[in-house]
Amino acid sequence: MINMNHAKGDFRQSCISKLRCISRLTKIKKEKIIVHKLHLLIKELNAKKILIYIPLDLEVNVMPLINRLRKEKKEVYVPFMCGDSFKAVKYRLPIEKKRFGIKEPENSFFNAKIDLAIVPIVGIDKLYKRIGFGKGMYDRFFHRLCFRPTVIFTQLTLCQSDAILTNEYDIQADYIITS
Repeated sequence: MINMNHAKGDFRQSCISKLRCISRLTKIKKEKIIVHKLHLLIKELNAKKILIYIPLDLEVNVMPLINRLRKEKKEVYVPFMCGDSFKAVKYRLPIEKKRFGIKEPENSFFNAKIDLAIVPIVGIDKLYKRIGFGKGMYDRFFHRLCFRPTVIFTQLTLCQSDAILTNEYDIQADYIITS
């Protein structure tokens, strides 16, 4: 019998290693392409309230997209960690580094009903479900919502398993954007 948690962990580590091998110049080029694709899709879907992440080093740098969306008067929300999950709070300065090295604004005490969520991934499995860093925060966040926004996964280079590594509660995307 295969230990699924072990297989998922091994896959996660191989994806992280693959992401760490991307050169700085290649990363910048890929990010520009991905951010452009994201912007086009947001326009096509006519999303007004958007949950987006503040990137960690191995994630697509979406900060140029955040700035552009704000200039376009879109409502931009980011994760604010609360217990074992997070809530969507309005993006605003200042941004501070918090638990797990994640950057976030101050708590706005406002929970938004988002139209669209842009979610970073480490990889995906055979069912196109998200493999993240292993904390389960996004899975808990989406599980607790009483509605389902459009979900877009982003990754610099697609890292996909041929096996099913996820559980029923792991989130699945409507779109996956890589370069």
